[in-house]
Amino acid sequence: MSVPIISFRAALKVFPAAGKRPEVRAVDGVTFDILAGEIFGVIGHSGAGKSTLVRLINALEKPTAGSVIVDGIDLGGLSESKLRPMRAGIGMIFQQFNLLQSRTVAGNVAYPLEVAGWPRARRRKRVAELLEYVGLSDKAKARPRQLSGGQRQRVGIARALAASPRILLADEATSALDPETTRDVLELLKRINRELGVTVVVITHAMSLVRHVCDRVAVMAEGKIAEIGDTYSVFTSPSAEVTKRLVETALSDRPSASMLERLRTQHPGRLITVGVHDNAAPASVSPSAEIFGLLRQYNVDATVIYGTITEIGERPFGSLTIEITSDPGNLSAIDRAVNALAAIAPVADHGAVIAALPTFTGRQLLSGLPAAPAIYTPSGEEPQ
Repeated sequence: MSVPIISFRAALKVFPAAGKRPEVRAVDGVTFDILAGEIFGVIGHSGAGKSTLVRLINALEKPTAGSVIVDGIDLGGLSESKLRPMRAGIGMIFQQFNLLQSRTVAGNVAYPLEVAGWPRARRRKRVAELLEYVGLSDKAKARPRQLSGGQRQRVGIARALAASPRILLADEATSALDPETTRDVLELLKRINRELGVTVVVITHAMSLVRHVCDRVAVMAEGKIAEIGDTYSVFTSPSAEVTKRLVETALSDRPSASMLERLRTQHPGRLITVGVHDNAAPASVSPSAEIFGLLRQYNVDATVIYGTITEIGERPFGSLTIEITSDPGNLSAIDRAVNALAAIAPVADHGAVIAALPTFTGRQLLSGLPAAPAIYTPSGEEPQ
């Protein structure tokens, strides 16, 4: 079992009032551990306290109260001279790259080694190794302005790895990049973690980034930890309201109420939304294949009309909104099919538009067609 490499114990960081600015409790009594060798995400909206939290890890800020322990050492009691060697074991990747425009790519990567007093020959060898590792050997003599955003961030990553740190902090490291370049940088971070054993702490406001790269995640709100857990559990079973909102923005796999009404204009059959989890089917069977295999057993027709299945830590998750129809004489088969599906997966039943007087045992229409489409559910209640 991994041991903590970073520990927060009732850590508090207060910025006192100044002029018209009120006191700010940027980090408010947080307690949690980051394990050695994991990729850990810290996510939250702007102002949640994420950046202050990461500055406590590398002691650019000291806690007002409580403690921050890195590699077994409480940083709060160290002098600046004793903090310098500790910071050498913590690499930092920045949102805006923070490259020196007056230096070449190789010069930027070499800079922390120069500050650390490495001899020239040893620096050159290390820089060459790092540029090869991040795929920029051919850009050693280029200037930062000659590089793309993704290439500049790779230089930043190489520089952060220069002194072989045990911890790598990535503070909004991909927010200035396009989606394709972001994926490349995330794959590089995963490779660094896997091959070099570096603990990576990712600070971000984007839940979609967390789902691709992080083993565990902490959700921050107003300086506190609102929720913490393995990434898959946080996505599939969020408990805090802030987490639920963040997950919704990342997945967009379920139709909103207005979208559901628009779908009804084209799909009058029984509409259900089925949650897809990794335990819904054997490894050899895709979750969607199991869902439709089960529905076929009841001789009903099923069509996906909305939804997304994505991967979180290489495990499937998402939802599918499905229209189920059948022959008029076989309507009870729909109920049986939905009940069977609900036994193996989470199901939200949105009911069906009743287009004519049916023989349902649920709600009965008195005569003719309703002025507005009525919605049938087995319980006879309006769907939520």
